[in-house]
Amino acid sequence: MADSKKVLVVDDERDMVDMLKTALEGAGYQVIAGYDGQAAVDQARSGKPDAIVLDLMMPGKDGFQACKELKEDGLTAGIPVLVLTGIGQHISHSQYARNMGLQLESEDFITKPVDTGNLLKRVQQILK
Repeated sequence: MADSKKVLVVDDERDMVDMLKTALEGAGYQVIAGYDGQAAVDQARSGKPDAIVLDLMMPGKDGFQACKELKEDGLTAGIPVLVLTGIGQHISHSQYARNMGLQLESEDFITKPVDTGNLLKRVQQILK
C-alpha cells in the first residue's frame, strides 16, 4: 500500500515519534525519525524522504522555521509536509502563527492528540 515510501517524522516528544513510527511502519512506510527542527532540515536534505510529518512547537528551531527553510531550499521544496500541532484546529489564525510572522507552506495539518488512522489517510493523500 505504501510502496515503501519514506516518511520523515519530527517531534521533540520521543513517545510521539515512536507512536507515529509504529503506525507508519505498520502501514508499510519506511520511517526516519528526528527530534528538532534542525534535524528536520538536515534529515530531509540527506535522507530524501517522500513526505515529512513535522511538529510545530519544538525548542530551538521550531517547525515553523524548519518548514520555511525546507520550502525555500531547492533540494527539499517539493517534499510535502504534514504539520503536526497541538495548538488548535485553526492553525493559520493562531496567535503563535501570527507572532512568528511566517506563512506556513505545509500541504496539510493534523492536530494532537493524533488519531493514527487519520494520520495514515493524510500521509497517503499528500503522497498522491
